[in-house]
Parts: sequence; structure tokens; C-alpha cells
Amino acid sequence: MDISRKTDYALRMLTDLVRTPSGVISVRSAADGNGVPYSFARSIQHDLSRAGIIESLRGSRGGMRLMVDPASVTLLQVVEAVQGPSSVSACATSGPDGGVCPRAASCCYNPIWAGAQELLGSYLSSVTLAQVVAGEARPVVEERFTRPGGSGCVSSVALRDARAQGAPLPTIDLETADVVRV
Repeated sequence: MDISRKTDYALRMLTDLVRTPSGVISVRSAADGNGVPYSFARSIQHDLSRAGIIESLRGSRGGMRLMVDPASVTLLQVVEAVQGPSSVSACATSGPDGGVCPRAASCCYNPIWAGAQELLGSYLSSVTLAQVVAGEARPVVEERFTRPGGSGCVSSVALRDARAQGAPLPTIDLETADVVRV
């Protein structure tokens, strides 16, 4: 998965919003301050507004402001608001009929791509916008992905079932290497 330039710009603009005491900044100001072409910034504003992350304000004191608490917005939510659903591989996501890849049961790579997809989602979901802006980001990675010689590959079905059951999965804090139970 590539983080697009549009997503990078969106994150910069959101950083400005989090750091603005008044809570409102103009799109022009956010664009100019972050080296974003104005027309591109307007497109980003539209995407973030449609996702409910910001509110667009009209008038002489218009601009945009956050509609959500930055401590509750994850990087995954921002990425998906701007780029759409994240995916490391077509076979790691559901097909158009909602099913998994037809080769999933016999493909030795499917568990790798499904695991990478789960890892990416877990990682980006573990960091909030407020944490990043404050320099306090402490992303966590599930232990099963960090321990060599651990339980090995996890099938996409097992990943889906574990997530659906809402079972807490062990995670590891990359900064301290402490295992954290979620």
C-alpha cells in the first residue's frame, strides 16, 4: 500500500487544525503553509468533510475546523477517508462478491498477504492524530507478527474469525518492546 501524496497533504493540513487554538483555519492558509496546491487542498477538504472529520465553514471567517476529537481519530481513518480502503494486495481483501480469494485455501501466499493486511490495519489503527501531533505516537504491533519462530502463518479465515469474535489479541509496543494486552 502506498500512502498517496494527497493523504500526506491531508495529514499536514490536519496537523495545522490540531495545533490551531481557535480551531478554524482557512483552506488557503493550510495549503500555503504546507506547500499544497490550493485546488488540491480544496479536494482534500471535500474528502475530509465527507468523512465527517472536518467541517467546512463559509463566509469571511470561513475555512475548516475539526469535527472530531483528534484523540479519537486514527491514522487508518484518515488514510481511508482520503484514499479509500487500504489494501496491501488484492488477494488479502474481499472480492466483489464479499468472499475471499478463490485460491485462498490452496495458496501458500494468501496467509502472508492477509497477515500483512491485518498488520497494516492494526498498526494504523493504534495511533491517533493527537498522539502523532504531540509526538507521543506509540504504535503497537500484534505479538504474533513480531516474534520469529512464533505460531507461524495465520490463515485469512483465522484472522477474520478472531477479529469477528472481538477476542483481545496480544500486541507489542515498538518503542519499549513491552507486550501489551489489548
